[in-house]
Amino acid sequence: MLDSLDISLLRQINVNRLTSLDSIFIFITQSGPIIAACIPLGFIIIGFLKKNKKMWMEGFMIATPYLLAVVTSNIIKTIVARPRPFAEYSFIQKLSEGGSGSFPSGHTSDAFSIAMIISLFFPKRWIVIPIFAWAILVGYSRMDLGVHYPTDVIGGAIIGSVSAVFCNRMFRKYRNRDVNVVLSEAE
Repeated sequence: MLDSLDISLLRQINVNRLTSLDSIFIFITQSGPIIAACIPLGFIIIGFLKKNKKMWMEGFMIATPYLLAVVTSNIIKTIVARPRPFAEYSFIQKLSEGGSGSFPSGHTSDAFSIAMIISLFFPKRWIVIPIFAWAILVGYSRMDLGVHYPTDVIGGAIIGSVSAVFCNRMFRKYRNRDVNVVLSEAE
């Protein structure tokens, strides 16, 4: 039942897509891992250059759920080894890269880990709405481009979000303390 709903929904999204938007969705899908890696790296570099230990530490705290999501997604992909939809159904048009297993969507888990941790660290509407809109578009793009089933995208969103919530709970006590104390404990 779930499999037929999964492919039926994917077929609606992929086969009936607006082909004039293909290049936009290719750009969005490619932005997933790039933006997910650049946000924490940006915090780390700017924090280092400005000698702002709080910002530097936040960069590592933003990177942690992203790395956890990457590792978790890749382990699950290897274990589940679900074939990509374009490999199983000839009517699905592949318009993007998709190599390893289909479940879960790594691009989506990347995007949601960053969106969730950023929204937890900086809970301002002008930050939360655009970053989650981007994460949702990354997930949708993976279906639109024919490389993931809807359940792959949902699984990726859950993995990314849970990774961020888990890491945020671990870091919460450190975010409320003096960064110098945290750094001296780490040494």
